Amino acid sequence: MQQANKLYVIGIGYRPLGIRAKELVLRADVLLASSRLHDVFQRYAEYDAVKDRIKVINKVPDTISFIRDWFSQSARKPIVLLASGDPLFFGIGRRMITEFGAENIEILPDLSSMQEAFARVKEAWDDAVFISLHGGPDIAKRRTLPYEVKDIPQLLERTGKMGILTDRVNNPVVIAQILQSAYGSPTPLESPLGKGGLRGASSAIIMHVCEHLGYPDEKITSGTPEEIAAGSFADPNVVVVKKTEDRGQKTDIRFGLREEGILHERGLITKDEVRAVTIHKLRLPQTGVLWDIGAGSGSVSLEAARLCPGLRVIAIEKEQERVNTIGENVTRYSTQNVEVISGSAPDALSELPAPDRVFIGGSGGNLADIVKLVHEKMSSGIVVINAATLETLQEALAAFEANGFSTDVSEISVSRSKIVAGKRLMSALNPIFIITGEKK
Repeated sequence: MQQANKLYVIGIGYRPLGIRAKELVLRADVLLASSRLHDVFQRYAEYDAVKDRIKVINKVPDTISFIRDWFSQSARKPIVLLASGDPLFFGIGRRMITEFGAENIEILPDLSSMQEAFARVKEAWDDAVFISLHGGPDIAKRRTLPYEVKDIPQLLERTGKMGILTDRVNNPVVIAQILQSAYGSPTPLESPLGKGGLRGASSAIIMHVCEHLGYPDEKITSGTPEEIAAGSFADPNVVVVKKTEDRGQKTDIRFGLREEGILHERGLITKDEVRAVTIHKLRLPQTGVLWDIGAGSGSVSLEAARLCPGLRVIAIEKEQERVNTIGENVTRYSTQNVEVISGSAPDALSELPAPDRVFIGGSGGNLADIVKLVHEKMSSGIVVINAATLETLQEALAAFEANGFSTDVSEISVSRSKIVAGKRLMSALNPIFIITGEKK
C-alpha cells in the first residue's frame, strides 16, 4: 500500500513495468521525469493514462526542490520519479536516499545499461570493473569511485575488462584516444613493458560502443581504439573495453615494482625493501594528495599511484635529468595520476594543493623549511622522511618536534644474497632511518 510522503524511484528503459511499478505509476498524482526519460516513457503502455500527470524537470537540484516542496504538504499523495535503468547503479537513487532518507523511498529497478551492453556483446560482466564518467570533468568530485578518463589504461591493465558510462565530454572517441596514447604503437612493443607505453599494443584491445540501448535505432560498434577514435557516436552510449592478450605478471601486479624495472640513475632509487616500508608508513588514502619531494626516479610515486588510482600524486624534483626520467617511468607504467613538477623545495611547493600525505626522499639541505611549509599547508596527515645519515635523522626529528608532529622512527637494515665462488653469501646494504611524523 502507498504511504503518504513517500518517494517511489522507478527505473525504466528496457523492460515493461512490473506489477507493483505499474500500480504505483497509475495511482501517482505526479510523475517526475527528465526530457530524455519522458521520451523513453512514451513507448510504455501506461503513458497515455498518466501523460497529463507527468512533470518534466531536467536539472537534479530542481527535481529535489520539487520533491521537498511536495513532501512539505502533508495532504499530498506519494510521488513517482522515473529513473534510467537501475537507479542505484551510478544513478539518481543514491542522491535521493541521501536527500530524503532511506525510510522515505522505495526503489524499483529496471535492468542497468551495463547489463544490457554486456549481453549485447556477449561478454560475462562478473569479472569486469565499472566506472562512471557521466557528468563531465567535475564528476570525480562527486562520484563514489574516484576514477577519471585518464585512469582507464591503468584499470584495464589490472582487470582486463571494463564497463564505462560515458557522457558528451568523456565520450568513446576520447576514451579511444586515451588508450591509443597509453599503449602506443599498434605493433608489438620491443620490451615487456614497452618503452613509452604499456605492455602490448592498442591493437590487442577491443572496444564496443553501445549507442541508444533499448531504442529502436540501437547500434553496436566494435573495433580497436584506432578504429573507434576515427568514428562518431550518438548519445546516450556506454562502452565495453576488453584487453584480448595475456596481460602477464609484470603488469598484473598492484604493488612491488622492482628496481630493475624502473629507470634511474645508478644507485639513486629507494630500494625495494625500503620502499615497501615507506609506503606502509604513509598509510595511503584512496583519494587526496600525496607530495613526493626529491622524487629522484619517482619510484615511491609510481607505487603509490598504482596502489591508489584515485590519489593525486605530485612528484617534485629539481634535477632536470631526473624529471625527464620520472616522466619516462610515468609513461612506462601509465600512472597518469602522477604529476611531475620541476623545482626545488620549499619554493616549488607553495602553489601546490594542500597534501594529505608527504614523502621526503631528498631535501637539498632545506629539510627544516620544507617541514615547516608542509605543516602550514597540511590540515592533518602523515609525513615520512627517509634518512641515510645520523645528521639527517637528527634534523628530521628536530623539524617534526618544532612543528608539533607526533614522531616515530624505524631503522631498516637489508641484506641481499649474492653468489661468491659458488657459495651464497649475504651482503648488507646501508641502513636507512624512516622517520614518520603525524599531524592530527
